[in-house]
Amino acid sequence: MEIHQRGVVSMLQKFSKARKIGGYPWLAAALAFSFQLPALAQTADSITAKDAAAAAPAAAPASPFTANVTIASQYVSRGFRQTWGKPAIQGGVDYAHPSGLFAGTWMSSVSDHFIEGGSVEWDLYGGYTGTAGDFTYTGQIYYYLYPGAEASFAKTKYNYGEAVASLTYKWFNVKYWLTYTPDYFGYNSATLGIGSGQHSRGSGYLDLNGTFDLGSGYSLLLHYGNERVRNFSAYSFQDAKVAVSKAFDGGWTLAGAVTKGWGKNGVYDRYTTGVLNSAGQAEVSNPLTTTLVLSLTKTF
Repeated sequence: MEIHQRGVVSMLQKFSKARKIGGYPWLAAALAFSFQLPALAQTADSITAKDAAAAAPAAAPASPFTANVTIASQYVSRGFRQTWGKPAIQGGVDYAHPSGLFAGTWMSSVSDHFIEGGSVEWDLYGGYTGTAGDFTYTGQIYYYLYPGAEASFAKTKYNYGEAVASLTYKWFNVKYWLTYTPDYFGYNSATLGIGSGQHSRGSGYLDLNGTFDLGSGYSLLLHYGNERVRNFSAYSFQDAKVAVSKAFDGGWTLAGAVTKGWGKNGVYDRYTTGVLNSAGQAEVSNPLTTTLVLSLTKTF
């Protein structure tokens, strides 16, 4: 639900041509950590204006266009800390036609520590939404761009696309995100070092959300997600989030959330893209660790 860019020091040069992202056991043994691809970009569970819109109903806008700007303590999507613990600036523009058709774009800063060579995630999306009694249904297409980002040793881009089906009944929403491009966020045999010539088209993310109006402008969001990475089940993961938001006059929303992700067998516990610190050592972190995220959003 992205965009990442940057210039990363090649681990080939540092460690006898050892490369940066991947799942190579011999490299893990040699360096005491493994290189792995990050999990997805911005999605419905991100701490962004999308959360605020879902949690705090607002009066229908006079214009079919709306815009939003968010400052967040960091960018977390599907449980992954995509700004490596640093603050994020985000924003988007949306168009909604009375017929139910809609389109939009959204961007966020990201870290090259999470996405090799990346600094921005850029989402493009469009679709249709309608209602039937108490049900709201939506179908949409997403495409995530990460300008300048690439898993350099495998010459693989992170860009990917997902088709999304969504159904909402009162306070409960379920979505399913299905990868239609050859790779999900660059996951393939070349980048993960598993098998030969395999790709991850058909990967799916089950996205469950409960939104509760607490009164006086306060809302509670409960989220659970489960990503199944096709052909590379060792890299599948789950995530959860609890968020509280407060809507203020003038289109302002303040939100706080606690997020947590779980990978299989600690596959994401020592994650790196090979960016070196001042001591010449690769920066390593667990992007799925429990995280507190604070954000302030202005909607226009």
